[in-house]
Amino acid sequence: MPKARVRFRPPGGSLEGPFRLSSEHPNDEFRLLSAYPTDKGLLVVLEATMAEPTIVLDLFEDAPETRVPSYDVLHVDEHTVLLQFQLPFVPAPFRAFFASGTLPQLPYSIEDGWIVCEFTTSHERLSRFGEMLAEAGFAFEVERVIQSVTPTELLTDRQREFMSEALEQGYYDTPRQCSLTDLASALSVSKSTTSVVLHRAEETIVKEFFAVPIDEPESEHRQRSGSDKGT
Repeated sequence: MPKARVRFRPPGGSLEGPFRLSSEHPNDEFRLLSAYPTDKGLLVVLEATMAEPTIVLDLFEDAPETRVPSYDVLHVDEHTVLLQFQLPFVPAPFRAFFASGTLPQLPYSIEDGWIVCEFTTSHERLSRFGEMLAEAGFAFEVERVIQSVTPTELLTDRQREFMSEALEQGYYDTPRQCSLTDLASALSVSKSTTSVVLHRAEETIVKEFFAVPIDEPESEHRQRSGSDKGT
């Protein structure tokens, strides 16, 4: 199931509330820590890290009651303000979240007038979510989609064999219970082969974990498919 990073912004040329602040103060940070639907609308927790956090307090103090019926300051210091506020309605993006069965992974940020969030969902649900936002007039962009798989599924049989043996021998313990030479002996291969196979397996797992594309140079691919096809 893919992991998607998307962003969207309200329709129209004028931004309001935290959207406007994020556009006017692009170097400051705005994060939605929680958004929970209630029988009164949507209960939201907003965190802002700014050079002048009083700007956020002034924004909510001046907000009409029809837009923000109530709010509470949970925390404020020299650079951070944490607010909980009630919206008297559920905004279109959250209706799209619930209707499409797509749930964002909190927290998500507001950057230059855009909400940016990530979630794990199917291609069909992601498409439906985008369609519902478009119907509501929202701008919507998919920044990236990464196919999520179990890291070990990316390994060859030989790589799994080498890593399993390394774990069993204590090669990844702290301190190590065996050296690379000992591990190579247990696998009945050379030390250099052991190092190469482990490195490629580790590279695959680490890049998958941090969502970094694995770009293998063509020359390396030819070398692997020839002299070291089993790694």
